[in-house]
Amino acid sequence: MRFLSLFILLAVAPMTQAADLVPAGAKVQKLADGFAFTEGPAVDADGNVYFTDQPNDRIMLWSTDGKLSEFLKPCGRSNGLCFDKEGKLWACADEKNEMWVIDVKTKEHTVAVKDYNGKLLNGPNDVWVTPTGGAYFTDPWYKRDYWKRGPQEQDKRAVYFLPANGKLARVADDLTQPNGIIGTPDGKTLYVADINAKKTYQYAIADDGTLKDKKLFCELGSDGMTIDDQGNVYLTGNGVTIFDKAGKKLANLPVPEGWTANVCFGGKTMDTLFVTAGKGLYSIKLNAKGAARQ
Repeated sequence: MRFLSLFILLAVAPMTQAADLVPAGAKVQKLADGFAFTEGPAVDADGNVYFTDQPNDRIMLWSTDGKLSEFLKPCGRSNGLCFDKEGKLWACADEKNEMWVIDVKTKEHTVAVKDYNGKLLNGPNDVWVTPTGGAYFTDPWYKRDYWKRGPQEQDKRAVYFLPANGKLARVADDLTQPNGIIGTPDGKTLYVADINAKKTYQYAIADDGTLKDKKLFCELGSDGMTIDDQGNVYLTGNGVTIFDKAGKKLANLPVPEGWTANVCFGGKTMDTLFVTAGKGLYSIKLNAKGAARQ
């Protein structure tokens, strides 16, 4: 009898964790639609969410008061976005395979990365900025119809690190198609999704920015990623799948689109998960907040 009770307790534990995270009856709700393909959500210090409509070459803004506006067009065909501690918006501008840093107040940009070893990048896809101002980004290969170029220039589909005031370095080159990327707020752990291999890996970040102690986090790839204040990691593709920090699946949030591209927390209290999927922008309020950068 005790064994049976213990078995039942263990069996329902993951469901209890999921129920604690997702409020009863909560569902993903559509906020706006009519886009060509939404991607790269990123939140500023006030909770406003910026996201890309990449085929239309524009960055959109969903404000904390629920208003939608166009922030920047053209935007270098930006894909993934991330804010740094200074409030600058990093953008994977793959029209010319560059990494941009955008001043939100002036809407002017500087090119932080334009090549690696004298050759164009394959096409920066997703970016995460560290607490100390460095940036990790993925550089897979997705052929764009607006490129006037030959095959991919780089010999690897890799992960790169740009230190603050430093030189660009390739830090992981053994993935088939690196895509989604996110780090922990203390800057010590990096998650990278290998979308074609259907796996996500976890790395320890060394003091010099190199990656070490690679290990499998979960058997699921992802287009985009985010992390909450409890250490749970959110992956995308078929809706939004949530894993705890040990790589255990907690829940899947269905999204009524053929493909879910990316996610971030935002809003005035930072407990709303914003989801870019297909032609729409969606959200759901959770019992968690976005991880705050330390």
